[in-house]
Amino acid sequence: MIQIIEILGRAEQGVTQPFLCKADDDQLYYVKGIGSHAGHRSLLNEWTAGHLAEAFGLPIPSFKIVEIHPTLLEIVQPEWLSLGSGAAFGSQVLSFNKELQWKQLNSIPLSSQQDLQQDILVFDWWINNEDRNLTEKGGNPNLLWDTQQKKLAVIDHNAAFDPQFNTKRFFENHVFRDQYAFVFEDCVTRLHYMDRMRAAFTAFDKACDNSPIEWWWIDQDVPCSFNRTDIRQLLERFEDQSFWRVRS
Repeated sequence: MIQIIEILGRAEQGVTQPFLCKADDDQLYYVKGIGSHAGHRSLLNEWTAGHLAEAFGLPIPSFKIVEIHPTLLEIVQPEWLSLGSGAAFGSQVLSFNKELQWKQLNSIPLSSQQDLQQDILVFDWWINNEDRNLTEKGGNPNLLWDTQQKKLAVIDHNAAFDPQFNTKRFFENHVFRDQYAFVFEDCVTRLHYMDRMRAAFTAFDKACDNSPIEWWWIDQDVPCSFNRTDIRQLLERFEDQSFWRVRS
């Protein structure tokens, strides 16, 4: 397991405010630990949804399980102790780190990015992720935009598999809601996405089987709220036609 050797600071953006850390592979990671705002379920959300996103073909930064040794916390600022020790989720820092803004939406070249916009909309609908919203009033798209190379990176899945997911709110506020008709009203496109989700779905069980055991338990007798069976059933619904008839 990759070891964190230095904690450099805390990210200002993002609800969970991950810690910027250096690891023993000489890479920088945004790290979320059990002791941070992330919590047990959030880490499992990141890990499993990250594997699904990767298998689905989304441009997601490389991510790994990293370890924070307790002795590292003995030499950091008191306000950084909330990171906690043990296994944590690390997302590799990219060369670009600016979040996509509303005024930049028109800068995304549709010729090369329209399919990706549809991919992201469908993927977030699949995993019940409302946390990629953006309107003219602002929002939280959880997308990084490379202004030089004109490309997107998909980040943050801590709010995936939301039990309070609201369909109406999702399609009103999702950053790529304008792609709805191109996907959900096109039979051929729907079949294409069903094939992709069927192939990517196998990543879920593999991710669960290869996650740290301590993420699953609040303490020795209390499991965290990540219910593998319920989430698996949620993901399986893409085989049902009702999954695609969301506005009928």
